[in-house]
Amino acid sequence: MKAIFPYDACSAYGGMFGFRDFAPGGVLHTFPYLLDVFSTVHESRDRPTELPPEQEELWREAMLNADFKQYINLYNILTQKGQRTFLMYHLLTSPWEADGTAELAEEAFKKIKIPFYTGSGAYAYSYKLHWLGAQHYFQNIEQPKKLIFTGPAHLERPFHQHHDEIIRWYDHWLKGKDTGIMDEPPVRYWLMGANAWRTASDWPLPETEWTKFYLSQWEGLTSDAPLGSEAGASAREPDVFTQMPLTRTVKVERLRYMSDPLPQDIDVVGPIALTLYAAIDRNDTNWIVVLKDVGPDVSVRTAREGERAVPQNLPERELTRGWLKASYRAVDEKRSKPWEPFHKLTRAAVAPVVPEEIVEYRIQILGTANRFKAGHRICLDITAMDVPTGTGAMTDVEYIPYHVCSSRTVTHRIYRDAERPSHLLLPIIPDRG
Repeated sequence: MKAIFPYDACSAYGGMFGFRDFAPGGVLHTFPYLLDVFSTVHESRDRPTELPPEQEELWREAMLNADFKQYINLYNILTQKGQRTFLMYHLLTSPWEADGTAELAEEAFKKIKIPFYTGSGAYAYSYKLHWLGAQHYFQNIEQPKKLIFTGPAHLERPFHQHHDEIIRWYDHWLKGKDTGIMDEPPVRYWLMGANAWRTASDWPLPETEWTKFYLSQWEGLTSDAPLGSEAGASAREPDVFTQMPLTRTVKVERLRYMSDPLPQDIDVVGPIALTLYAAIDRNDTNWIVVLKDVGPDVSVRTAREGERAVPQNLPERELTRGWLKASYRAVDEKRSKPWEPFHKLTRAAVAPVVPEEIVEYRIQILGTANRFKAGHRICLDITAMDVPTGTGAMTDVEYIPYHVCSSRTVTHRIYRDAERPSHLLLPIIPDRG
């Protein structure tokens, strides 16, 4: 093979190996269940029998997991001891990453010795596979390479929208034709909001201005750092939400932090991270954070005098998400970047949270490419649950599977003062004029 064009390929560090892709940040993801259900899987089934001792012990622990019992479709898989939907069964009984998975991925990158063209689209923000995989391939492979990120609509297969680009790529590398494809910038992405293609010399973009947006009082989001002692005692008080489990509600509770209407367009392009200082009253929870673009009319006032709520007729657009199970909060500093915390997902790294202890969580949020137009607001929702919305444990939106969430009521306290400055790190691209 002389060249490859793997659009929507899975990733090392997030798809090519192991658990990281389906359980991003330790929050068990139901995506493998959907994959198996909708694929042609041939399975031989019989009466479940005794497993080898270590596997039998893991199975018994999983059968007692109250979180799993909320989802009858998943619990039914457990009862069959791996005879059905084995990928999901393995994740339920061994919810961690095998030792050495990251090292194996790094070695795999080194073995790729051919020109490489990869990419995905903005639709792929709801699981750590395609977008993150393309990003990691491009960052880690030292060969002639190109990267493309398309818009929010999934392309038809076999990607006829890019046939011209594919032919130019293969004509250059397989036939030796001068198509000019390697003279063009190596990165091309669709900028939502502006609804236009843009190019760059690298990913993340070299001109990125990494900007902190701090969580602030009145559920605000601002680039101004929190005040110190002069802010007063009230600034040290946390924001609070309590999430009941699926056995009691399907309502997703949240805290919402939102900027003032923007005075000018802002382009946010690249990976994103959230640093969160928080305490919970249990030993675990699931952090699920959502970045949104709220607008769009500059003439719309988002609150009347004396009101703090956003009007229900103010449209919002979800851009991307991040996840982290609190017990999987351990960070691999060697592999982390300020904009991309890399979590240790091995069994040894898992540690329950001490209830009521304030903990720093560094949460990876999948990248995006969006123009927040003047008058719009940057919005961050912090939640702890998502739910299946369709029938038969399915979701009613393609590529948006849900996560296995806590079976206990959990109270969450978010801190955002000078000593505990919870903040978003956004990749802002300066105006090119």
